[in-house]
Amino acid sequence: MSLEVTLARIAELQIALAPKPATPKVDPRAFQGTLQTAQAGLAPGMAAAPLAAAQPLAAGTPAGQAIVNLVRGEVGQAEQPPGSNDSPRIAQYRQATAGSGVGPWCAYFTSWAAREAGVPLGETGQGFGRVDDVYAWAQRTGKAIPAGGGMPQPGDLIVWDEHIGIVESVLPDGSIQTIEGNSSDAVTRRTHGAIGDGAIGYVRLG
Repeated sequence: MSLEVTLARIAELQIALAPKPATPKVDPRAFQGTLQTAQAGLAPGMAAAPLAAAQPLAAGTPAGQAIVNLVRGEVGQAEQPPGSNDSPRIAQYRQATAGSGVGPWCAYFTSWAAREAGVPLGETGQGFGRVDDVYAWAQRTGKAIPAGGGMPQPGDLIVWDEHIGIVESVLPDGSIQTIEGNSSDAVTRRTHGAIGDGAIGYVRLG
């Protein structure tokens, strides 16, 4: 065996027998940060915000949030008997309107909720038994927001032709969650599309 071959063989053996460098341990937190950075499209080394689940958008006015907190406890109140537009609880909703008798009660419900939250409807706080009267008052007093004129907020009244409810929340995709009196003969929670499924506008209180 030549000297060159011998030296080459010795070099190969030294490389093979040399201790291997330790494999660095990966900190899971560091991996999560790298993943977040990549998902955010940021350059390496730039800070990335923590990943968050989809949440409803910001709360409304203090009065609006008070209305939402109030009406959540009313979900499930129903007519007794069904189709009668009446029950002991619905009779209490009617008391928030001046001179109203038994009849369609979605506006009674919103008048009651607004009064209980400290922002009664009407120039003298008299409440309204008709949806048209609620929206006409809101237009006169600068509280009306036409559909498409701005994003609704929790606690806003949502107005359709001959029906009214209360915005509970607005989700990131624009869907509007509501609580409505006289919906399927009860106080019912609903979900509508981004423009309220044909709502004509909103009323912002407080």
